[in-house]
Amino acid sequence: MYSATTILTSFQHGNFSSFELGKLKEAEPGSRFMPIDRRIFLASSVASLSAAPAKPMNPLLDTWKTPFGLPPFSTIKPAHFVPAFAAAMPKALTEVEAIANDLAPPTFANVLEALEKHGELLRRISSVFGNLTASNTSDALQAAEREIAPKLAAHSSAILLNAKLFARINKVHGQRKSLGLSPEQLRLVERYHRRFVLSGAKLDPDSKKRLAAIDETLATLTTQFTQNVLNDTKEYTLPLDKPEDRASLPADMKVVTLQRSSIEPFLMLSPRRDLREKAFRAWAARGDNENKFDNKALIRQILTLRLEKAKLLDYPSYADYILDDVMAKTPKAANALMDKVWKPAVETARRETAELADAMHKDGIEGAIEPWDWRYYSEKVRLTKYDLNEESTKPYFTLDKMIEAVYDCANRLFGISFVERKDLPVYQPDVRAWEVKAKDGKTIGIFYGDYYARPNKNSGAWMNSFRDQQNFNGPVLPVIINNLNFNKPAKGQACLLSFDDAKTLFHEFGHALHGLLSKVEYPFFSGTNVARDFVEFPSQLFEAWASEKSVLSKFAHHYKTGEVIPDSLIQKIEKARNFNQGFAMVEFLSSGMIDMRWHQLTEIRSLDVREQEAAWLKEIGMPHEIIMRHRSTHFTHIFSNDYAAGYYSYLWAQVLDADAYEAFKETGDPFDPATAQRLYTYIYSAGGAKDPMELYQAFRGRQPDPQALMRKLGFTN
Repeated sequence: MYSATTILTSFQHGNFSSFELGKLKEAEPGSRFMPIDRRIFLASSVASLSAAPAKPMNPLLDTWKTPFGLPPFSTIKPAHFVPAFAAAMPKALTEVEAIANDLAPPTFANVLEALEKHGELLRRISSVFGNLTASNTSDALQAAEREIAPKLAAHSSAILLNAKLFARINKVHGQRKSLGLSPEQLRLVERYHRRFVLSGAKLDPDSKKRLAAIDETLATLTTQFTQNVLNDTKEYTLPLDKPEDRASLPADMKVVTLQRSSIEPFLMLSPRRDLREKAFRAWAARGDNENKFDNKALIRQILTLRLEKAKLLDYPSYADYILDDVMAKTPKAANALMDKVWKPAVETARRETAELADAMHKDGIEGAIEPWDWRYYSEKVRLTKYDLNEESTKPYFTLDKMIEAVYDCANRLFGISFVERKDLPVYQPDVRAWEVKAKDGKTIGIFYGDYYARPNKNSGAWMNSFRDQQNFNGPVLPVIINNLNFNKPAKGQACLLSFDDAKTLFHEFGHALHGLLSKVEYPFFSGTNVARDFVEFPSQLFEAWASEKSVLSKFAHHYKTGEVIPDSLIQKIEKARNFNQGFAMVEFLSSGMIDMRWHQLTEIRSLDVREQEAAWLKEIGMPHEIIMRHRSTHFTHIFSNDYAAGYYSYLWAQVLDADAYEAFKETGDPFDPATAQRLYTYIYSAGGAKDPMELYQAFRGRQPDPQALMRKLGFTN
């Protein structure tokens, strides 16, 4: 699922950053993942990396004379990264020391703006490294990642725990209201001050030293967690050697892997219950196989260190620490939101189970539905109930036409256009690049699309950036990337998507728009650099246009005949919109609830990860027929990346997106110009420059209505 650059630390949120990844449901109806806080505020370690001094020919250290200053991928090798970091980190630290030791009185310009300018070389190198380790990794890159991770964590601590630097920030913070600052500048002061406080700037020297050691160790552990999941996923294959093994499967499906793009279609289509069980058990057991990639010991170590960190900062649990700086504010509020939806979700799933069991019994199979039966029989029930299955819709959803669809929606909403550029550098032959232009023809960014699954690529789907938009230090164009994991078709064949795949494409493109349309002064607030429980809102909202009839009629064309998708099929898709929604929500919510329980622990000691997870699932009443979307041992969102105590945020984003799309429906026009303009002004272009609730209220004219989500899910009764 997820990406991997846990070695980089997020300055805004203070946790180990990933380049997130994926989508909440990766290939199921209902929900998706996406990246969070990509503004990497990297500092450096004074300790040298175990590499020779950087050589002048290292392309990472040279000026990039490529179009738009894009990374010169063809000349960058894995061996370049360690020496490049070794050169860039001390340079960044020297720049920070100059800010901290400046003898001039502290001002907004010589402290806050200076911090925003510092470390440009390090950020540039880190963005390339982070994207490659997530999208196109190798043994050499993984080795570099393990080496660099603790160094970057130590480096970050050297900044965040710098007493002289914090004293200057604190001085500006104390005077902020009398400095005549713009609203964005005022917020920058407040956010920097808040970040330093939450990172331990007020601790005594001994506590600072311990906190730095914790962060350094966590960087190593969380990096190893991600690599274990990737390697355990690659370790397993299920060959389908006999004709009977391949019954009802696509002709090209001759082996099953644990990539979602492989195993989920197999679980959905294969009538072989024995093979479904075998593959499903392997999928669920990733990171829990008592092998060299087992993650249970790492989970105990990560939780122990996170709890110690929280207590050093005077919080009772890591969840209390994390949620103190987001919209939810407390674990109690986040749990209350999940609890509110849990009961109707389980009740809906129970009704779905009865339907599936009936279908299975008609096949002559007695007993209860098992987790490996769900996808297979849900497809059967969908076909019976709605005369709809994936095989009937896939011919109308080709990747190329759906890419055209997201671009057309962006154009109708925001007036932007996309011009494909085959001359721009890419890191892998399948990656595509577009120049993004505003209504007036002015270039506003570069967009990359990396759409196909590979063994050396994290599964799931995610957005990230190679460069964030800013204006204060001269106009800087954003360079944004979407990663997905569709199965690459044979040469000359079309890439066919399920309707859920199409929604995933729209979802990640919503994240991309958040980065591309950003219009802020300071990179700290650029694009998706917003509160963790706000970051999924623009992406989940954009999914709504994937279901619009006008969009489907224009772009859902049969890949062979060119026939427009029939109205009758669109109606079936709409009628089946909430089919299997109980299953989808139970999968997600159970993961969110277990995440919160892990991070609300106030004692770890000799924790048995497998037994504790099972006990909590029993406690919340987890249906036997469904498992967590992400079992703890491969839950990279929370044990490698920025969603620790934050997986609930996808649900909060669903509340916002359901209510926000009703603003368009109230006008009778899904592309209503006035509503789209407000959406651009207050959501997609605003980044984190204002409080997220303030932005939402400016767009909607009021606070969000939670019942909108219940209506959308069909849970109102």
